[in-house]
Amino acid sequence: MKLSLSTMKTTHLLFAVVITALTSCVPARIAEEAKAKQKECETELANIKKSAQECETKLAELKEASVKNEKENVGLKRDTSIIGSNYRNLTSKYDKLDALNQQLMDRLNKLLTGSNNDNAKLSGDLQMTQEQLLKKQDELKLLEAKLLLQKSDLDALNAELKKREARVAELEEILRKKDQAAADLKKKLSDALLGFENKGLTITQKNGKVYVSMDESLLFASGKTNVEARGVEALKSVAKVLEQNTDINVLVEGHTDDVPMKGAGEIKDNWDLSVIRATSVTKILLSSAKIESQRITAAGRGEFFPLDPAKTPEARKKNRRTEIILTPKLDELLKVLGNNN
Repeated sequence: MKLSLSTMKTTHLLFAVVITALTSCVPARIAEEAKAKQKECETELANIKKSAQECETKLAELKEASVKNEKENVGLKRDTSIIGSNYRNLTSKYDKLDALNQQLMDRLNKLLTGSNNDNAKLSGDLQMTQEQLLKKQDELKLLEAKLLLQKSDLDALNAELKKREARVAELEEILRKKDQAAADLKKKLSDALLGFENKGLTITQKNGKVYVSMDESLLFASGKTNVEARGVEALKSVAKVLEQNTDINVLVEGHTDDVPMKGAGEIKDNWDLSVIRATSVTKILLSSAKIESQRITAAGRGEFFPLDPAKTPEARKKNRRTEIILTPKLDELLKVLGNNN
């Protein structure tokens, strides 16, 4: 509750008039009692004003902190809003008490022409007002404690959010480096395989990986597993790049079309054909450069991962391929994830 300077001056003047009037019109004892009650009310109103101002300041600070975190703290924001509403209700009640106090001051002026009974009634009303103000002060203290608890929760949540933001930034930087490493690798491969691109060989980059796709026509004769001379030449170029980039994991995948293969020898079906072809490519890579065997995995996919699902000769030609999938190692990323578990 706020009292303006003019209101306070008016209040002092009225009390001065009352004291003067009481001094001249009523017994000295009653005047002294009224004067004491007046001082007591002034002191109490000053204390309440100070307490209310402090509560308003603290409430403003907590509301500002709550707004900054409202997206992450919907529940806390709702609680703070409820508490703010309670505070406004209390403020409204204080305004009503202030109005009641003004009414009592008006009635005090009537003591100039009133009786001892009126004076006793006024004293009782003032006492009741004091008790009500004390009760509201207790409610404000309780509200302040709740607001402090909410602020503590918000501060803890802010600290956790900052930690998470730092972790996300670190992961994003690692992923950026991974994508950049893939882009650099793609350029090196494109430079090394310049004479082969769009001649049965394509190099693409997606999802942080580099895909070197070689058509069957570049590597193998139909139904065979031995790599042709031109295919060996291309694989040697790939191997030299892998030798110079030791932080790259390699997956060699063999793919066939959907035409069933029936054989009685080593190759009985498309699974066998895709696996043996992937193994043949892997052995050429390892024998053409100094590459750690642990970096390479050979796998057969059969006909189950087609580039084109159509049942046409053109689609089946696309699907008969060998893919060398190159992935920058994620040791740094895995280390960050492990440290945050």
